[in-house]
Amino acid sequence: MDLYETDEEKVEALKKWWKENGLSVVAGVVIGLGAVFGWRQWVGYQDSRGQAASAAFEQLLASADAGKTDAARKQAKAIQAQYRSTAYATLASLVSARVEVGAGNTQGAKAALQEAMKGAPDPALADIAALRLARVLIASGDLAAAQDLVDQHGKASSFAGDFTAVQGDIAVAQGRTTDARRAYEAAIAAGAADPELLQLKLENLPPAS
Repeated sequence: MDLYETDEEKVEALKKWWKENGLSVVAGVVIGLGAVFGWRQWVGYQDSRGQAASAAFEQLLASADAGKTDAARKQAKAIQAQYRSTAYATLASLVSARVEVGAGNTQGAKAALQEAMKGAPDPALADIAALRLARVLIASGDLAAAQDLVDQHGKASSFAGDFTAVQGDIAVAQGRTTDARRAYEAAIAAGAADPELLQLKLENLPPAS
């Protein structure tokens, strides 16, 4: 049996329901449409913002590659200020560190890489920054700090092989030839980047005593 036995009862029930619920239905539709259009506007804004960040980052890369240190510094700071919540800010810090290394500014490179580690929105980016910072620290003679970074980031990182290679560099700096050889061999086996360079480092090690 139908819930309502006559068409008249159905109409009256519908009128009553609409009187009680119509306003909330209309409000829900309006809010729903507003959410849809708002979402589209937000996505459009994010797309536009992402394109602007990408363009700014390409300009930074061009300046860095051309050796325009002052321009690169200004562009990196602008990206970090305007797009702090995006990966472009971290990438700008990484490029900034490269610029400072090229300028012989070790402290500036350290600061840029520390900033990249702190603000990285993805663990992989933080690991890349840590890896580069460890290398800068080795070059500046701060082997203990470099070792701390390897200990903190090297084991669970997708760049474990590269951190192992850094471990080899630390061992070389400390005169531990046997440990360096083991580290370089392990790094190559683990798929570290630039295995040819690691092989060259191996060949240049003093022979085992």
